[in-house]
Amino acid sequence: MIYLRNFSFPSEDREYNFILDEKRTCFDTFYPFKILSKNDFTEIDFEPVTILYGGNGSGKSTALNVIAEKIEASRDTIFNKSNFFKDYVDMCDMDEVKVAEIKRIITSDDVFDYILNLRNLNEGIDNKRENLFGDYLDAKYSDFKMKSLEDYEELKKVNSARSKTMSKFIRKNLMSNVRLYSNGESAYRYFIEKITENGLYILDEPENSLSPKRQIELMSFIEDSARFFGCQFIISTHSPFLLAIKGAKIYDLDESPVSVKPWTSLENVRTYYDFFKSHDSEF
Repeated sequence: MIYLRNFSFPSEDREYNFILDEKRTCFDTFYPFKILSKNDFTEIDFEPVTILYGGNGSGKSTALNVIAEKIEASRDTIFNKSNFFKDYVDMCDMDEVKVAEIKRIITSDDVFDYILNLRNLNEGIDNKRENLFGDYLDAKYSDFKMKSLEDYEELKKVNSARSKTMSKFIRKNLMSNVRLYSNGESAYRYFIEKITENGLYILDEPENSLSPKRQIELMSFIEDSARFFGCQFIISTHSPFLLAIKGAKIYDLDESPVSVKPWTSLENVRTYYDFFKSHDSEF
């Protein structure tokens, strides 16, 4: 499915004219101006899966955040925009074929916050569990006697403690611990929960926190979502597994001008290939 067919960033000349006309002189940076234009990256033609590849500082995340802002994609964590971010976005153009039911950008911050929230929740549950140990012993061996209806809840607790083992008492009074998955498994679950049918999804380096096995599973999930469930993806990644997504159109932002390449010719992939070939006899 293709919702977004084309996206255009301002050319170097348009950027130059904007900066020249800018009267404010209190800024020492015009970000995101001059980031993508340095490698003559001015236009993207999208496929159901389009990937931006490049090293740190190549502008992958900048491009994704600009696109997300232009299409008004939802996000879970706040994005700190620069003073000139809106000016830059206003200078961009897009060809939206059809409005997706869902537009969402998922960044590493979203995934890390999700994992951290789970961790904090678990710590709170662990602390409550420790307190319940004491409550159980106090209630089970207390000489409590009900004197009025105000003591009813306490009576229920005492009766519960006296009629149950400690483990049953704890389970009844404590929500289930949600720490059922590792960080990588939690990150993977975050993606499959957020990505649903008929949506346009922007994923910024989704391989972070994912093991190679989970990256391959995410690759298959993205392929199936694009092929069978009406989804379009715009992804930035270094992962050779995600770069190998079938039918993906890959823009190499390390090239000047930026060009479309097959995944097997990208420097990062070739580095992996050469390394494993040099150790071929050990496998």
